[in-house]
Amino acid sequence: MDIQALQQLMSSLGQPLFRAKQLFSWLHKGVTLEEMRNLPAALRSELDKTCLTNPVRIIDERISRLDGTRKFLYALQDGNLIEGVLMQYHYGNTLCLSTQVGCRMGCRFCASTLEGCLRSLTPGEMLGQILCANAKLAETDRNARVGNVVLMGSGEPFDNYDNVVQFLRILNHPDGICIGMRSVSLSTCGLVPEIKRLAGEKLPVTLSLSLHAPTDEIRRTLMPIANRYSIDEVLDACRLYVKETGRRVIFEYALIHDVNSLPEHARLLAGRLRHLQCHVNLIPLNSVPERGLKGVSESEIARFKHVLEEEGISVTRRREMGDDIEGACGQLRRHYMKQTDKPHANEEVPE
Repeated sequence: MDIQALQQLMSSLGQPLFRAKQLFSWLHKGVTLEEMRNLPAALRSELDKTCLTNPVRIIDERISRLDGTRKFLYALQDGNLIEGVLMQYHYGNTLCLSTQVGCRMGCRFCASTLEGCLRSLTPGEMLGQILCANAKLAETDRNARVGNVVLMGSGEPFDNYDNVVQFLRILNHPDGICIGMRSVSLSTCGLVPEIKRLAGEKLPVTLSLSLHAPTDEIRRTLMPIANRYSIDEVLDACRLYVKETGRRVIFEYALIHDVNSLPEHARLLAGRLRHLQCHVNLIPLNSVPERGLKGVSESEIARFKHVLEEEGISVTRRREMGDDIEGACGQLRRHYMKQTDKPHANEEVPE
């Protein structure tokens, strides 16, 4: 709930409206109702009967021996499972969180989409992932908090547009967690109307566009959404986003052996992105056996990166984190579901 919704709740309970701001602040500290000492005991008791302070809990955690990355398996109130990844960088803690239970976009290189999408997450379920991560951090450092958020876990954020925007506004509220929009990255497979819509929201998050191909022909073999929107349409939407927000766009590019990783692919990509305020993030593919896609060698990555640099394109190779703990999106959830025989969706992907 935002402040306005909490005010309506307080009014319905016969409480003064200033209680809403107090409650809002407490909720984002991740405390229990019992710890909200400046709220009347009768109000806390009433809220305990009808409300949840956090609809998310961690049921499994894996910590990488390589880099300290922590993979969380979250359980929701209805028994569904989602994932989050907590990464530690020199500039602070970053949480990669989920926006849906599964995904219906059908990208061939992604494990999150293999069981389809069961449902979208509420703003509270997205915020709850951060509060759980903050509680874990506080176990070893009482002052440690998540300072950066990436919406790159399971789900397509723009397929859950209204809830995601509500989440972002609450996330940015000065009386809540108060994470600045410039510390938030939102990843999309390229839903053109929603990119344009977000450009007008005055929420200058970093837009990360999953491109993964230099041509429509290749992209259609990897991403069903490419049958709906061409690369030209996607790039035009990105140009609008840059114009409205002043933020450069990050293009995610998963390198797949013999599919999109050759030097000529790099030159075609550079031609499309030239004169656009952007950066390319090269991602060594996490192999998905069910899809029959193969990753690339270090020499292939270096060669592709070199061609882009020669063409004047800003580019980096994504740092791989959590490789020893099934860090890639959807892997831990699928492993758990196989063990427990959890149900999955059977939705058609959009084309």
